[in-house]
Amino acid sequence: MKIKSLSRAAVPAGSDVVRQPRNLDPSQHPFERAREYTRALNAVKMERMFAAPFVGQMGHGHVDGVYTMAKDPNSLERFGSGSGDGVIKVWDLVSREEVWATRGHENIVKSLCWTPDRKLLSCATDKTVKLWDPYNTESKSPPLATYLGQGAFTDISHHRTESAIAAASSKISIYDLSRPASAPTQTLHWPTSTDTITSVSFNQSETSILASTALDRATVLYDLRTGMPLHKAVLSLSSNKIAWNPMEPLNFAVANEDHNIYIFDMRKMTRALNVLKDHVAAVMDVEFSPTGEELVSASYDRTIRLWNRDRGHSRDIYHTKRMQRVFSAKWTPDSKFVLSGSDDGNIRLWRAQASDRAGIKSARQQQKIEYDQALIKRYAHMPEIKRIKRHRHMPKTIKKAGDIKRDEIGAIKRKEENVRKHSKKGSMPRQSERERMVLGTER
Repeated sequence: MKIKSLSRAAVPAGSDVVRQPRNLDPSQHPFERAREYTRALNAVKMERMFAAPFVGQMGHGHVDGVYTMAKDPNSLERFGSGSGDGVIKVWDLVSREEVWATRGHENIVKSLCWTPDRKLLSCATDKTVKLWDPYNTESKSPPLATYLGQGAFTDISHHRTESAIAAASSKISIYDLSRPASAPTQTLHWPTSTDTITSVSFNQSETSILASTALDRATVLYDLRTGMPLHKAVLSLSSNKIAWNPMEPLNFAVANEDHNIYIFDMRKMTRALNVLKDHVAAVMDVEFSPTGEELVSASYDRTIRLWNRDRGHSRDIYHTKRMQRVFSAKWTPDSKFVLSGSDDGNIRLWRAQASDRAGIKSARQQQKIEYDQALIKRYAHMPEIKRIKRHRHMPKTIKKAGDIKRDEIGAIKRKEENVRKHSKKGSMPRQSERERMVLGTER
């Protein structure tokens, strides 16, 4: 019995034989989509299997909890951290070791900020703002300048081009760094508000615009040119942190006590652009990535989450058994890593993409990675791939709290629908989630 079979001679490396082009006619490849789906399924499984986001911790951390961090905008290697015992440290991201440290304040260091000339500013509840020079002075050196305030400072922000800083307490005080130990050159506050301001931030593009959040649930915009507040929006609960989008200067995000993050457009603050909700406790910190497309948030529920700007739910959640309440989270300037500072005194370094690996890759490896990512994106709508890509292992307490929160929100919505069903038509209009938490606005 004779069997006919196809055979092709192997083409040796470096041969001059012309390779025949592949026939791309779909009729010649009836199982192409099935093969691609199988490859996409395997790729998403391997991605989750090799997900190891935790890189390591910075040195030996702090003795007390880490309540604030700040990255040097002119360096990829240096960033500073402040703790509850008043100690300020500067770290090297490459070696993950401490390079400078000092006992800067008597109480909790509430905020840190770098200046364009690579000086470090710190403020604390001891009513002082201090200027340091970690690059040119030894550890435990005295500050270059000290600025005194009337109350405990809670946050600090530096103007992008001018030598001006904004320090928040019960009001916003503007100091001029070119005049050491001087009184505030300008004071900003909403006329009818006397509550503590929790955070303040300069817009890095519209440099005369300043935003703040306060304990009276207000988010206020100020203009330094006129020295007057521009707009005030009152939310349902108070916010802990405010962060501007570096690529879209009109947009900012606020980390709220109601477990959510709200993204606003400063031109229309009656409605949020997006609501990010997955945390089960107060959100303590939020920051946009340098690309403006993603956010990182730190929460009282002992986790940090990564978000896409236009999605309502987090794309990843990071946690460890020993990590306690997280008060600060920052992106590295290259957008590839995330830093977190928690109540246990440790500063942890995480990968922004959990399954990504550092190091030089060959062209073939890089091509395989890009091909797998393209397949996962193409078949992301398939139920099995969607389930595997979304699945995360969470601590039992977080999972239980999330289930309880989901049941409570569902009960509230059912009650509203029942009341609406038995009320006069039009007496209870439906309100969007993005508008409901804005209780009022003032100008």
